[in-house]
Amino acid sequence: QVQLVESGGGLVQPGDSLRLSCGTSGLTSTWYTTAWFRQAPGKEREFVAALWRNTGRTYYGDSVKGRFTISRDNAKNIVYLEMNNLRPEDTAVYYCAADSHLILSSLTTSQQYDYWGQGTQVTVSS
Repeated sequence: QVQLVESGGGLVQPGDSLRLSCGTSGLTSTWYTTAWFRQAPGKEREFVAALWRNTGRTYYGDSVKGRFTISRDNAKNIVYLEMNNLRPEDTAVYYCAADSHLILSSLTTSQQYDYWGQGTQVTVSS
């Protein structure tokens, strides 16, 4: 059974950094595309970043390019999201997602991912 568990969220000030972790179990990380999405109150779930299965190629949403970095530790079965220069508009619940059959054109579509974590809150405020 695939399980994803996020951690590392919290309250930070603008300009701060934060690292989110997604512990994975029940899957071989290199066989699954893993991604981070976020959802702010009253808004749709937004694609943040993804690691493509096998190749490990990374993809980012336009709003986080150059500030966020997705990576994975295969030995620990953890996917990370390093977030730098955080802004108030980054405030959201951040979700980890995974799927083994995703096609590239569906990378940013949350409905195409089969497995989800419970989410972790990130609040950026002065």
